[in-house]
Amino acid sequence: MSQRDEKRQAETEVRLLEGIRKRCPEDDLVWRALADLYTRVGRYEDGLAEDLKLADAFPREPDIWYNLACSHALLGQVDEAFGALHKAVDCGYRNTEWMKEDEDLELIRDDPRFQQLLDLLV
Repeated sequence: MSQRDEKRQAETEVRLLEGIRKRCPEDDLVWRALADLYTRVGRYEDGLAEDLKLADAFPREPDIWYNLACSHALLGQVDEAFGALHKAVDCGYRNTEWMKEDEDLELIRDDPRFQQLLDLLV
């Protein structure tokens, strides 16, 4: 599949999920999928907006806070990214290997706070 075809397919998926989200606003699986898709297609602001709503609706779910940290990091919002990442850890997030590899966190990985956070988890 060409890059152009992939982009067109992703845009179709976004429109589909946006439509489903409008019809089923309480379906958190659709909500989560849309937030993830926004991020995957580079619509970081839209992904952040959805992640913020998810964090408000599900304040104790570590994966939601982790995804919020990623959204903040992708937008260069370093302090907010660390705040969300700490909240993810406080809620039980423990996948340090993924944290070290996740491209979404690349911007914050060299910050001393990143290693400090990892040190808390070992």
